[in-house]
Amino acid sequence: MSLDQVHSVYFIGVGGIGMSALARYFNANNVAVAGYDRVETELTKKLEHAGVSVHYIDDVSEIKAPFLDKDHCLVVYTPAVPQDHKELLYFKKEGFTILKRAELLGLITKESICLAVAGTHGKTTTSTMLGHVMEVCNTNATSFLGGISENYHSNLILGGTEVSVVEADEFDRSFLHLSPNIACITSMDADHLDIYGSGEALVATFKEFAGMVSQVLIVKKGLPIDGLTYGIDEEADYSARNIKVIDGKYRFDIVMRDATVRDVHIHLPGRHNVLNSLAAFAMAHQYGLAPEAIAKAFLSFEGIERRFSYKIKEDNFVLIDDYAHHPTEINAVAEAVREMYPEKKIVAVFQPHLFSRTKDFSNDFAQALARFDSLILLDIYPARELPMEGVTSEWLLSKVCMESKQLVSKGDLLSAIRKEAAEVLVMMGAGDISVEIKKVVKAMHV
Repeated sequence: MSLDQVHSVYFIGVGGIGMSALARYFNANNVAVAGYDRVETELTKKLEHAGVSVHYIDDVSEIKAPFLDKDHCLVVYTPAVPQDHKELLYFKKEGFTILKRAELLGLITKESICLAVAGTHGKTTTSTMLGHVMEVCNTNATSFLGGISENYHSNLILGGTEVSVVEADEFDRSFLHLSPNIACITSMDADHLDIYGSGEALVATFKEFAGMVSQVLIVKKGLPIDGLTYGIDEEADYSARNIKVIDGKYRFDIVMRDATVRDVHIHLPGRHNVLNSLAAFAMAHQYGLAPEAIAKAFLSFEGIERRFSYKIKEDNFVLIDDYAHHPTEINAVAEAVREMYPEKKIVAVFQPHLFSRTKDFSNDFAQALARFDSLILLDIYPARELPMEGVTSEWLLSKVCMESKQLVSKGDLLSAIRKEAAEVLVMMGAGDISVEIKKVVKAMHV
């Protein structure tokens, strides 16, 4: 089935961040869209508000008639959906055209000039920043993002079909379905070892992705892949120099081989975001945008939800929400928050994500979490996994070398936070910690 033949699209797992962007895309292009997800979330509520039909029971009888026409209905699912899912089994049995999310994204963007951002960390911020630059500079690009842009309150920036910006996800080797013209790789730290088995296998897959790039590949300086490079205070094709932090915002020069753009401003904390902005700058520049225009577009970039997002910002109390769920990301948050609040008591609340990730990186997690003044640990969020013997938050906590640390239940979280008397509270994780963050914000604002 070609996309021209598609009259309706049914998403199994429609509430996922990548799936919901695709659902928005088809809905905006007047294609009938419906889907299933396990639970109602802010993402599914917004989809329903936009006219997408969503249900939360795995039952074929819930699927409406327009989505039962196998000649014109495309079915899309994510790897997170179990293979015994009743609706998925029904569509397979009836011979529907069924695609993984990544396959569909590859089809949509195949005929466009595709700008793809890959990397185990930084790709959401970089791709969202790039999408914003492309929008401000009137390139008419469509951007499929892995986070909710604060500027557009969406994970889709809808433009034309000639240019696309995509977050190239390494999970399940998804990015190998893309046809990138210009791409960057921000990092290749070991992750998703439940899929890859080893860090070496992960790097090999990134190299395979790099080999698919038809025009320009941009890589963080030091990665073992050939391409244009970017870095901070080092010899690279794009280098950030003369970095200053003023009122928590970064200013720096971008030095290229043949030119320099002076006094670039970004409204994001942390040196890791200087790197992310360099990657976005390099991609936009290689696409053909003027350096000054890119730097000007940075000024209006407001960031991404759950990426160092301020939920409360008062003189005596600050609450920051972040999606960090890997040791490298926690380290980046720790560095940024310490740089901005060097004299304050900083308390971290962390919900580990996946038993496999907790097991694979337990020592690195322990070191990263010990960088805060105090730690409150929640139970591991299992997501797609079954429990692993011996892998618990209590076990992880025992590895953290710090005096002030505790394991608490969600029910006791608020009282534990109050007892800590934090001046800066950082709440991190990729599970359902966002539900607890809303409760904390409501309680602390009273």
